[in-house]
Amino acid sequence: MQANTETTTTSQSELTTLQKHLLNDFQHNFPLTSRPYKQIAEMFGVRESDIINNLNILKEQGFISRVGAVFRANSIGASTLAAMTIPEAEIDSVAEIINSYDEVNHNYLREHKYNMWFVVTASDDATLNNVLDDIEHRSGYGVMYLPMLQDFHIDLGFDLGFDTELVSEQKAD
Repeated sequence: MQANTETTTTSQSELTTLQKHLLNDFQHNFPLTSRPYKQIAEMFGVRESDIINNLNILKEQGFISRVGAVFRANSIGASTLAAMTIPEAEIDSVAEIINSYDEVNHNYLREHKYNMWFVVTASDDATLNNVLDDIEHRSGYGVMYLPMLQDFHIDLGFDLGFDTELVSEQKAD
């Protein structure tokens, strides 16, 4: 078969088989080699560049935010969960401030008095506190720090339920 050269997908139903496998199969046991994308490409009979291009497409379209290791909280550097109470009319502007920090992993809204939640990871406690203080200063709203007191392992991998076989619909030329 020819390599699938489509560069846009807009919904889960339009994902290619390769993209579904990339989303589902490598949430655990990502190859720990100097060329992990090459090893993945060999599994599917495609080029390394096909893997990289498809991951970029998935990122551009919001299916993934990054590919990288997840470390136990506070085993390297410092981290905390944080929460803020933000008026609805200012949610977008405060989210923009929060998202401007490289130390912010993600943020999300909850239906609660504390409606803006985010995780901050920094190289050390001083940097972590500086980021949180700066967010308070720039936004004009207080930040509640919620550092981890007890470590719980939560497996964040989910079987996405794609009906796919481990055969490629894309083959390298």
